[in-house]
Amino acid sequence: MKECNQCGKCCTKYSDGGLSASGDEIDLWEAFNPDIHRYVRDGLIWMDPKSGEQLTICPWLRKAPNQPIYTCDIYFDRPDDCRHYPVTIEQMVTDDCEMIEVQDLQNPKQAQVTLDKLMADSRPATDF
Repeated sequence: MKECNQCGKCCTKYSDGGLSASGDEIDLWEAFNPDIHRYVRDGLIWMDPKSGEQLTICPWLRKAPNQPIYTCDIYFDRPDDCRHYPVTIEQMVTDDCEMIEVQDLQNPKQAQVTLDKLMADSRPATDF
């Protein structure tokens, strides 16, 4: 399995209503990050502060100039949904994640173990 190359596929795929934030995350943003909190409406995230409509792309996602790399303006305060991604090898395949390699597809159980180790600091491991 490759390291993340910041291709942005996960962010662009899920940022239009496919992400959630816990009440605790929202409360923390309200108290300590009002710039993030202004994109929250009725417990939903990445809502346009003016219209109240769901944004089609995360407002914190930035594409590097002249490079196929994306960065996150709120990386250290991002929702757990973002922090925990990717969760499973199946999810990576579905999302066409660029971290996955041929050998991962040939042995998905071992690939899941590798993924869990890579993501140990970001999310709880899955039980397979």
